[in-house]
Amino acid sequence: MKDPNAPTESVFAHVPLIGDLLLVVLASWAIWWVVRYVRADAMTRQSIRQAIRVRCGWKRLAPMLKLSATDKTPTALASLANTNGKPIKARVLIPALKVKHDAYGVIARAQCLPGVGLHQFQKAGPHLADAWRCTRVAITQDSPGQVLIRGVRLDPLKFPTEHHPTGEPPEETARWDLGLDEYAQPVSVNLTQVPGVTVAGLPGFGKTSLINRLLSDWAPSPAVQFACADGKVSAAYEGDYADWVQRMFAFVGDDLEEANKLFRHLVELRRARSASVRQVLGVKSMWDVGPSESWPLVVLIVDEAHTYFRDHKGSDQQTKKLAALAAENARLVEDLVKKGRSVGLLVILTTQKSTGDAIPTFIRDVCPVGLSFAQKTAEAAVAALGDEIREWPDANPINLQDPTYVGVASMNHQSQPGFTRIRTPYVPDAVAARIAEQTAGLTVDPHALLEALLGPHMPDVDLTKLDA
Repeated sequence: MKDPNAPTESVFAHVPLIGDLLLVVLASWAIWWVVRYVRADAMTRQSIRQAIRVRCGWKRLAPMLKLSATDKTPTALASLANTNGKPIKARVLIPALKVKHDAYGVIARAQCLPGVGLHQFQKAGPHLADAWRCTRVAITQDSPGQVLIRGVRLDPLKFPTEHHPTGEPPEETARWDLGLDEYAQPVSVNLTQVPGVTVAGLPGFGKTSLINRLLSDWAPSPAVQFACADGKVSAAYEGDYADWVQRMFAFVGDDLEEANKLFRHLVELRRARSASVRQVLGVKSMWDVGPSESWPLVVLIVDEAHTYFRDHKGSDQQTKKLAALAAENARLVEDLVKKGRSVGLLVILTTQKSTGDAIPTFIRDVCPVGLSFAQKTAEAAVAALGDEIREWPDANPINLQDPTYVGVASMNHQSQPGFTRIRTPYVPDAVAARIAEQTAGLTVDPHALLEALLGPHMPDVDLTKLDA
């Protein structure tokens, strides 16, 4: 006869085994965390300890900062268990918090509660920074019903970084990865449909390094072609773009006449593309189909732009000639910026102080993306970023003159209000030279590509009729 207690005895017989499995799991988890902690660098170890403190102290801290809700309605289970009819004690609800760490601090995601949402978390932000021992805390909406809390223990802007490009074509042709913001979050700007970019700042604070990263990331794509006018040098080998010349279909130095020829060549390309874009691509704007190897995005870099545009005063013939060239250069670049967007031309202008005498306002003010490294005067900061920078003193580039902030720029980001500061990385010269050499075979004049597409139907361009 079967023993009725046998199933019960069988279950209890497995209890030691289940206990052993739980111990193994807990031991494995503990070992994994210990190994992870030991292998981490000193900064990350501090962040791991910080994340543990945040998790452990959250249930006590949240009510103190009024980040909790009181629920006076009893649960169904509490109502069933209340047999004596006494009032049921209200429950204090604490937002669920998930915490991760990185080298700079912690990233927490909190679930909102009725009456405890984004506004309440933002109001408590300064107190969270104090309690979590952070330099600053940013609180944003992560998704409906959830907020993202980014706390940095160390200021990412004060730590120089390096970028080592992969040498592979970018996933998105017109996305420019800039660096890390003041919360160590990656910042990029979408240059699709953008006709021009201005970059300003004192010498030696990172303008050329910023352009160097763009070249390093975009050069592996055959859908991008580069031209450059470098006002700092007379020949390429003298300057910062010596290695990159092999990846550029055109390069000129500080000679105004040579620069004028380049700008005229690009305006001819712009006009020919405008006349043939529907015939070749079947659309009114190149961006409807995106850049391609046969119709690439053309990036013109005008470094130290004031060299080509500044007004020359004097009555002698040479000065008059330079003044006429500078005026025409401004007119040609204006054409590229105002009319080149839809056919795939992008102009990037850099200068130390982007006032109207360096970059004419009729060019500067139609460039929707602007960055500025350190500036000496409020006038220069306003010229680079607009009058609104006065309302954001923490992001004003006049505060970036300390050598610690070499490589840090301020910009008005497309996806958020106000201004943000960005730590741009340094690309080692040897790495940039390697990328330039590997991608040199991709270089081709986009005018020649258009001629190959159109053949005898290539439109004639008369620049004497260029609109003023």
